[in-house]
Amino acid sequence: MKNLRNGMGLPLDQIPDLDDATFLQTMLDMTDHGWRVSSYFGAVIDGGLRLYALLSSKADGILTVLTTRVATPRFPSLANLCPQVHLFEREIAEQFGVAFDDHPWMKPVRFQLELPGGFPPARPRGTVGVMDYYRVSGDEVHEVAVGPVHAGIIEPGHFRFQCYGEQVFHLEISLGFQHRGIEAALAGGPHRNTLVRMETAAGDTTIGHTQAYAMAVEALSGTRVSARAEVIRGIALELERLANHTGDLGAIAGDVGYLPTASFCGRIRGDFLNMSALLCGSRFGRGLVVPGGIRYDLDAPLIETLGKRLATAREELANAVDLLWNTPSVMGRLENTGALPEADARTIGLVGPAARACGINCDVRRDLPFGIYRLAQIPVVTAATGDVHARTLIRWLEAEKSMDFIEEQVRQLPAGTTQADIPGLAPHHLAVALTEGWRGEVCHVAITDGGGRFARYKIVDPSFHNWTGLAFALRGEQISDFPLCNKSFNLSYCGFDL
Repeated sequence: MKNLRNGMGLPLDQIPDLDDATFLQTMLDMTDHGWRVSSYFGAVIDGGLRLYALLSSKADGILTVLTTRVATPRFPSLANLCPQVHLFEREIAEQFGVAFDDHPWMKPVRFQLELPGGFPPARPRGTVGVMDYYRVSGDEVHEVAVGPVHAGIIEPGHFRFQCYGEQVFHLEISLGFQHRGIEAALAGGPHRNTLVRMETAAGDTTIGHTQAYAMAVEALSGTRVSARAEVIRGIALELERLANHTGDLGAIAGDVGYLPTASFCGRIRGDFLNMSALLCGSRFGRGLVVPGGIRYDLDAPLIETLGKRLATAREELANAVDLLWNTPSVMGRLENTGALPEADARTIGLVGPAARACGINCDVRRDLPFGIYRLAQIPVVTAATGDVHARTLIRWLEAEKSMDFIEEQVRQLPAGTTQADIPGLAPHHLAVALTEGWRGEVCHVAITDGGGRFARYKIVDPSFHNWTGLAFALRGEQISDFPLCNKSFNLSYCGFDL
């Protein structure tokens, strides 16, 4: 194994080539000692299939890369012993035709799964959503299918419930309808449109993904980013968090029929989006972050305007959220609904606010610091109950910390340039970059070929870790609680379906 820091790269020949047994045993030993699997994927390197595992340690603040060569179409599964990898293994099977022996539920991630009998690796094939579903049998047990077409403006996803009356025994989530082939399109890059693909990988996490991409390119090119650019990147990332957390607070209020907070937060979310537009002209932050720094600088009048708008939004958001906490009927719907135990959250590798609501003290900004967060820490907040109330509370507490951070940074914005030139990327290198998006850990891994182009670019959106958490949270709940639980996680379909 090879250790490195967040936002660093290393030559491929410095990553020890492990045999299958050592590779799997090392992964198992490390996860047993508190490491978590941030990414696990296949890559065709020099004509052969290799598996790469990226594990992160909160205690040590480091990352470790493991790799092994896959010589046959069959490979042992770790999913029974390390449930964090169950989706990763299914994805590798789907993309490269590797059958994982003894996997507990080898079903499609995005496409109908047809494991071939040999190599070379195959592209995804089959029909989206056509698959077998787990079924509970018994008198009066019935099945409820929801989606993939939903009412209103919402991305497609299919939810299959096994119920006894109103009680949910099991929820199975089938995605894949938003698959756009982004990772496949990144091969051979960076291309002229690579940055645009990063900005739209998960459209509400533009800054989270583009900063991770920029960090990977900077690591591969040996580029240093100015302090001023790092601060402005941090401000943009926290504005993205504020806009989405505020929108979720309003949407949760709307799902329980409490219109005052829903209405107020809907407007205040727009105010935070407009603050992002102040920085770069885009309400979603598109065009701001580029490899080497940022594309737009802040002048004194803009900083003053941003400060005034932030102060107003802080007061209005506090008033809107206080209405929630002081309304017993709202608390009655939020508390003890969709609870996810901390042990289950750890087992499946939950990340972000959903994990912190279960009592898991994790945050990339502190545990694997990057950019301005190497110097300016944001306190990490947690809750204990793991229910909808906890996931709502975490959003408000994090919004307070983000506003504190932005106010401090605009007061002491350092002088300097905002963008550095990017030379060519180092050949035969691997770079890792993690950011803390508003949903949680965003992980990018870039591997270059002999010409310094992307031989493999792997993206893991936090939703990839957290959709299983939603399924767990519905067990034993009333099916009528699904919309509220779903909104309290608010996961991305397109971020999952890269």
